[in-house]
Amino acid sequence: MSMHAISLLLEAIFLKVKSLQGLGQFEEAAQSCKVILDTIETALPEGIPESVSADCKLQDILNKAVELLPELWKLTGSPQEAILSYRRALLYYWNLDTETTSKIEKELAVFLLYSGSDASPPNLRSQVDGSFVPRNNIEEAILLLLILLRKFAVKKIEWDPTIMYHLSFALSISGEQRALAHQVEELLPGIMERRERYSILALCYHGEGEEMIALNLLRNLLFNRGNPDCVLELLLASNICAKNTVCVEEGISYASRALSELCGRCNQMESVANCLQGILLSTQSRSVASDSERISKQSEALEMLESAEKMMIERDPSIIFHLSLENAEQRKLDAALYHAKQLLKLEAGSSVRSYILLARILSAQKRFVDAENVINATLDQTGKWDQGELLRTKAKLQIAQGQLKKAIETYTRLLAIIQIQTKSLGAGKKLAKNQRNSWSLEMETWHDLANVYTSLSQWRDAEVCLSKSKTLSPYSASRWHSTAQFFDVW
Repeated sequence: MSMHAISLLLEAIFLKVKSLQGLGQFEEAAQSCKVILDTIETALPEGIPESVSADCKLQDILNKAVELLPELWKLTGSPQEAILSYRRALLYYWNLDTETTSKIEKELAVFLLYSGSDASPPNLRSQVDGSFVPRNNIEEAILLLLILLRKFAVKKIEWDPTIMYHLSFALSISGEQRALAHQVEELLPGIMERRERYSILALCYHGEGEEMIALNLLRNLLFNRGNPDCVLELLLASNICAKNTVCVEEGISYASRALSELCGRCNQMESVANCLQGILLSTQSRSVASDSERISKQSEALEMLESAEKMMIERDPSIIFHLSLENAEQRKLDAALYHAKQLLKLEAGSSVRSYILLARILSAQKRFVDAENVINATLDQTGKWDQGELLRTKAKLQIAQGQLKKAIETYTRLLAIIQIQTKSLGAGKKLAKNQRNSWSLEMETWHDLANVYTSLSQWRDAEVCLSKSKTLSPYSASRWHSTAQFFDVW
């Protein structure tokens, strides 16, 4: 057949496809559209040569059919077929222009991220040995989005801000905040607004545990008073400051600025700002010189947290937790217990720290048996990797009841779990935060155990515990305290 006849035949089939689509017969339309692509791919397995692509009408029909087929499969509710059609469009040489190819790459990435369908890994026939093959939807979507970013970098396509939005989502849910930060940093100046760039970078480094880097980025942004409506950035900065006693006053100023900018516009965000202000004031109260000032700060902190609770549109577990904690620290144990129970109902028992808080409040009320029962019930429902603080709390409760031998057994069990966990974690980048938590817990456990052995006059065992702690952190303040207790009793 002549090229003209082939073009007319394929055009007729494509018109049939469009008619079936208009009639809502998507299955038949998809099958007919597939016929066009199967015919070309069978006749030209090595791709479309220049002589064929020179026929503008035929090339136009192929472009439309390649773009339309995945959409038709999506309309039929066949996500796997849609993904295969997208991959086929990208892997076979259809002689598509760069703009069309980029559009298909973006649509496939979006579909992989948000369709809710798990795609099987692509089977690349011409795969080079050792080349990267995506293992799941997220990896394939990230690869496609990075390809689009590279195309923009070499000026093959125009800038599309949604590419960065989708890439941010994909890298964030896969725990690759640092990789996202690198991508943002590599963008040329002027592509992304300064405020958006700094905000994304701050969130990335905050997610990676690099709090001071994140805070410095936010300082650069918030220092300029010409940036209006930076409520989210102010809240993030105050949240970072709340974890660092050196920056407490700075955090209070950020939270105050956020409250002044909100001015009743959003009760939920104002509630969060009040909560952060309360946490910061509570932290500040521990470092003031006079008792009167400390009491004033504590009263103000509790007032802010109560205001945060009243302004909640939906109950926020974090606010309830800090309200209970603040009441407990001020020895208002009945109020603390009430909020702790409310927190457990709200979280449906999903958080270990809420059970630990409840147990400690009961312990403060001298209800040691009830507190230990809470911990034991939680241990039965918790995986081994999350039992660290629970076991340490249980050991302290046993010490408070004079059950020192049982406390030693509990600490031994805890140390065994930590050792197994440390070996299994290895040196992986994503597990660095877990490793730091495990290291801190191990060090404090050795100190606690040394104190128990000291009280039992088991000097050799106490010395071994302190030496173990010294290898972890020779300049730990709590280790020096335990060592002083050891020599004082000895």
